[in-house]
Amino acid sequence: MKKIVFATNNANKLDEIRQILANKYEVLGLSDIGFNEEIPETGNTLKENASIKSQTIFRKFNIDCFSDDTGLEVNALNGKPGVYSARYAGKNATYSSNVDKLLDDMEGMNDRSAAFSTVISIIMDGKEYYFEGRIEGVITLTRNGVGGFGYDPIFKPNGYKETFAEMLPEIKNKISHRALATEKLVEFLVQRDYS
Repeated sequence: MKKIVFATNNANKLDEIRQILANKYEVLGLSDIGFNEEIPETGNTLKENASIKSQTIFRKFNIDCFSDDTGLEVNALNGKPGVYSARYAGKNATYSSNVDKLLDDMEGMNDRSAAFSTVISIIMDGKEYYFEGRIEGVITLTRNGVGGFGYDPIFKPNGYKETFAEMLPEIKNKISHRALATEKLVEFLVQRDYS
């Protein structure tokens, strides 16, 4: 099975990507290649942050790799937390503190519409390509479910009765923003393999 490096230290993201790419690729995390530093996300967009991470690993190891950045955009908050989703509650934010802050910031708001976006940057043979996945939904009033991670307990995708945290992983991993971006990545990799 072919190997590919996912430039992340986030165990939850790595696990999710491994489930999505199961049977297609052996996905290595940064610790698997001996890189345990945090890569600073200094970009102003998801695309810039994804690129920073994959470029850092490509330059250091000269290996094909990909990375992603994900953001939750809430319409009533003018697109926040967006690129700052992982550290919305501050530098040392936890998943729980980010959710608490978002629910507090949205208290009393009627417009609960939001969207999750993931941008993947992949560097293959020194060239960079991008893939994006996006899913619309709403922010619930309270936490629901124990699965997933991040904002999953308060994000309910349009057309579904459950939050991401209430869904079975195999359902979430078919419809999520990360799944949609990864699907495009897989199509790209398959075409390269057979062209």
